[in-house]
Amino acid sequence: MPNQPRGHTHPALASPGIVLGCDYNFEQWPASVWDQDMALMRAAGIDLVAINIFGWSAIEPQPGRYDFAALDQIMDLLHANGVRVNLGTGTASPPPWLTHQHPEVLPVTADGTTRFPGGRQAWCPSSPVFRQHALALVEQVARRYGNHPALAMWHVSNELGCHNALCYDDTSAQAFRTWLADRYGDLDTLNQAWGTAFWSQRYGDWAEIQPPRLALSARNPAQLLDFQRFSSDALLDCYLAEEQVLRRHSSAPVTTNFMVTAHIRNLDYWKWAPAMDLIANDHYLDHRLADPVAELSFAADLTRGLAGGRPWMLMEQAVGAVNWQPYNLPKAPGQLLRNSLTHVARGADSLCFFQWRASAQGTEKFHSAIVPHAGTETTAWREVLELSSTLDRLAEITGSTVEADTALLFDWESWWATDTEARPSQGVRYLDQVHAAYRALRELGVTTDIVAPSADLSRYRAVIVPCLHLVRDTDAAALSDYVRAGGHAVVTFYSGIVDEHDRVRLGGYPGAFRDLLGVTVEEFVPLLPGDETTLASGARAGTWTELLRTTGAETIDSYADGPLPGVPAVTRNRHGSGQAWYVATALDPADLRDVLRRALREAGATAAGPESDGTVEVVRRRGGQHRYTFVVNHGAKEIEHHLTGHELITGEHVGTVLRVPAGAVRVVRQEQSR
Repeated sequence: MPNQPRGHTHPALASPGIVLGCDYNFEQWPASVWDQDMALMRAAGIDLVAINIFGWSAIEPQPGRYDFAALDQIMDLLHANGVRVNLGTGTASPPPWLTHQHPEVLPVTADGTTRFPGGRQAWCPSSPVFRQHALALVEQVARRYGNHPALAMWHVSNELGCHNALCYDDTSAQAFRTWLADRYGDLDTLNQAWGTAFWSQRYGDWAEIQPPRLALSARNPAQLLDFQRFSSDALLDCYLAEEQVLRRHSSAPVTTNFMVTAHIRNLDYWKWAPAMDLIANDHYLDHRLADPVAELSFAADLTRGLAGGRPWMLMEQAVGAVNWQPYNLPKAPGQLLRNSLTHVARGADSLCFFQWRASAQGTEKFHSAIVPHAGTETTAWREVLELSSTLDRLAEITGSTVEADTALLFDWESWWATDTEARPSQGVRYLDQVHAAYRALRELGVTTDIVAPSADLSRYRAVIVPCLHLVRDTDAAALSDYVRAGGHAVVTFYSGIVDEHDRVRLGGYPGAFRDLLGVTVEEFVPLLPGDETTLASGARAGTWTELLRTTGAETIDSYADGPLPGVPAVTRNRHGSGQAWYVATALDPADLRDVLRRALREAGATAAGPESDGTVEVVRRRGGQHRYTFVVNHGAKEIEHHLTGHELITGEHVGTVLRVPAGAVRVVRQEQSR
């Protein structure tokens, strides 16, 4: 698989088992609490703590004056207690003195207004002044702790781009022009790529180009797309600059925490992953979604894809409630263990929490923690102890990898291009369609690798391509070659429409995939909110239809009513030795599941578990001669699963039937031939 990270979790951390860790904001507490924390960490089996994430103002209280006394003490204290350190560079948020003396580092939003200090990440990624001061800090931290015996790994900044990914100030404007000149070489090429003949937007001088600030009308979509690319690259360059300093003083692995989650979309992590020594992600249940647990599984699978299929690190999750959603719900009894082991089932070899001790002050004072405000005589503390002992019993799975013979193509650039300002239907959102396909696969019991459009697909029996609106020629050709060689693909509507410049592929939709699918679409026919259409099979759909004709494909289902009665809605095309399905409408969940079930059956794809409504997840990991089958029961009733082996959590032998209590997880080891 291309674009793989340099390493994965446990060779880098030299851990004999699954790592349990947390963020430790020791600077928020008096030194009298630290010894108590050490004793509690030992009791909880904490292996790794992240410190100095937001330490800049503490260790550089004035420009050029450094005070490492507290950080020295805590590094030594953690080492003495057998806890390793994920050491932050401290650059996530600048201290007040920096933005006071240099207000030009502050970020500017698309409406041209400045965002001020008081929160976090109050800095512009393109600011040379911020970069100068940040790297000076990293130099001091790296020189001082690069060979400290407690150091396990480096944590660059924190959740880069969570708040400041897009900056529209004059410094960013100049950096954007430089990025564009490097990308296109000359203005004629840029004008062609951006289609500036439209609306008299042709540029005659680089200085005329600005970031796509808010305008009176919809903005140039190609410019918006390139600004997203530039902004992702600008933050990656910030990471790489810090990494370069760290490597001069230390051989410890370097990474940062990704945000593979439903509400963060500004960073193209396929480009970031190769720069990481190990892949780390932060994930929190998002109760604004219809199915937060399904999104957890999706995020875990996507993080595994970024890790090239190898083990990865969950650097942050919550013990209970978060503080930043409209309604911050705690986890139900048993949910902490169940959610955590779902991450492990899908490839995580490290589980870390934000945070160790719940803050008494600040914006995150109501965010849950391992040690809550009520102390250790609490459900939260007891559930962390249970998780810790469970992870000890699962130590042998460390380093094993997840089994999957179905892949789903996912692309941040296609997300940006799909969810732009001017499009055929505001009801079509990229992530909704990706989640719909993933949900169907999960309910079919199918474990899915989530990979980039440029990934090697040869080992998969089936590849699902939901709403891949933007696709490059090389990636479209690779999917066609995969099917021609005997693979099976399912492509859903609004895919293949534009190239990498957001230029429509002429000759009929779905553009890049017309020959592969054996169909041509003359026109999009979106449906109004609340409108539905019925198919000949009785299936129902909404949001989207297409005026489609087959040019070689077989019609599997067609519209029975609505704006396009009799027009094909689901097709299948023989392409070489394989088959390519096309779903030209947004099927209801059960009906999409029916189509994918049939396509996967014909592909010979494997389901690890039974079909369910999502309350049961079965995922297999493989290491050496052992297969480890995780059975996660999210439901309220005991379930049975047929297999034989040794159950690791209870220590029981499983004859032919595994019984999993309501809300529980079981992990069965089976001997497998090589």
